[in-house]
Amino acid sequence: MTSPPLDAARAVRPGEELDGAALSAWIGAHFPKLANRPLTVQQFPAGHSNLTYLVRVGEGANAPELVIRRPPFGSQVKSAHDMGREFAIQSALAGRFPVPRALAYERDEAVLGAPFYAMERVVGVIARKSLGVAVMPETYARLSEALVETMVALHAIDWRTDEGLANLYRGAGFVRRQVEGWSRRWDEARTEDVPAIEGLRQELLRDVPADVGATIVHNDLKYDNLVLDPADLGNAPREGREAATIVLAVLDWEMATIGCPLMDLGTSLGYWVEATDPAAMKLMAFVPTYEAGNLDRAGVVRRYEERSGRVVRRPVFYFVFGLFKLAVVGQQIYRRFVLGKTQDKRFAMFGQAVRALGDLGVRALDADRVSQLSGNSI
Repeated sequence: MTSPPLDAARAVRPGEELDGAALSAWIGAHFPKLANRPLTVQQFPAGHSNLTYLVRVGEGANAPELVIRRPPFGSQVKSAHDMGREFAIQSALAGRFPVPRALAYERDEAVLGAPFYAMERVVGVIARKSLGVAVMPETYARLSEALVETMVALHAIDWRTDEGLANLYRGAGFVRRQVEGWSRRWDEARTEDVPAIEGLRQELLRDVPADVGATIVHNDLKYDNLVLDPADLGNAPREGREAATIVLAVLDWEMATIGCPLMDLGTSLGYWVEATDPAAMKLMAFVPTYEAGNLDRAGVVRRYEERSGRVVRRPVFYFVFGLFKLAVVGQQIYRRFVLGKTQDKRFAMFGQAVRALGDLGVRALDADRVSQLSGNSI
């Protein structure tokens, strides 16, 4: 089998360029061995929130590489782009969970126009719309299992032993705070009425479940935030290795916090498009969960229950929350496009995506009411 292609950076999108001279001076100050070397700056193109750049320092195939993360240009949602928080969480997880090593943080906006940080590059495969090559269903089966295993491992970490992580905990009521917080964000980002989204919001607010414990939650765990080992992506796992070992690193910690782990599961379910979902969902899917071999959403819930020991009593609530949250994020991005604060043409279709997410949520709620068995309708 042909190996899937490694994740690659491309030319920086217009309007999202970094100040090369300022970045070079900053690198020289923080990494003296890399001072006074020419920089080549590219961008990882697939993200829709914080911007991620690949910086090669020097020339030649073996030139050192750094990854730079900064907020999107034009965003006014400061809490969603807290670089210091993201840097601190990755630093706290180093050695306990597969994350890229965080190297240096800069809070002074004068350097690059916003706070940013540098981390190591973890070279591997990222499953975005596809793995880039044809694979057997068994490969997608192992990948879907690996994502659940990764989530369970994250939720098992004792965050109370690290002061930085412990300071993120705000006490019980996480589920309610999330529902109410994303509801407020919808009001702030709305550009037009979307009845299906309004319906989901009211359904979520009507009957909020209690927290089921408190763990580290990534809040955006999906295939394209996993760096995968290309050597483990053949049609069978490497002898003696389990499925979860294909994950070299987990990326994008901008929304991570301490809270109810089932809300983390719900966010992942929101991304989990199935083969039987409407065509609009498959067209806008971020990741290939609808390909043959993947667990379906009910299978993800069952495996999470088996591996974590937790019971998910109302999976439809968490799934619908995941859809609602994704719709709000999409609307925030779409609003920036409507107001002319970004020229990224990918964002022009986000208004339609918001409606599709709302429609799928309504469909799930209707199926749940008919079945009276919440576990059968996600």
